[in-house]
Amino acid sequence: MINRRKAREAALRSLYAIEVGDNSRAEVSQLIVKDLLKDDIAGVSFANEVILYTTDEKKEYDEIIARHIKNWEVSRLATLDKLILRMAITEFIHFEQIPTKVTINEAIELAKSYSTRKSGTFVNGILDAILSDLTEKGRITKKGRGLIETSRS
Repeated sequence: MINRRKAREAALRSLYAIEVGDNSRAEVSQLIVKDLLKDDIAGVSFANEVILYTTDEKKEYDEIIARHIKNWEVSRLATLDKLILRMAITEFIHFEQIPTKVTINEAIELAKSYSTRKSGTFVNGILDAILSDLTEKGRITKKGRGLIETSRS
């Protein structure tokens, strides 16, 4: 069974190794993802997909983040906060089966565990704004039981 939290941690560690250590996706997949997730084939697949989308669309994601941070530059963000925000945007846009609330909660937990004391609050605020923006623009599509929001009369 897939342990998405552990897979997200593996993806975050891998993205950090790519960002700071200039490692390749293939290297981090072998050295970090497969080592941490061992026989969790679905977890390895999930982590590698997150890494792929997050690295391939880094420039676009940084532009999205830049629109929602006031009086600040993306380059000045704590590296882990930036990576967590990119990962969450990846899940918002590319993983239709994961509810946005789950993505935000998981991002907050990663920020609390891996970044600064105030990162959880920061990540929460930025992701709320990004989610609203992406929803308005029709970029968020969620399918499946419990994922489709219905309006009540």
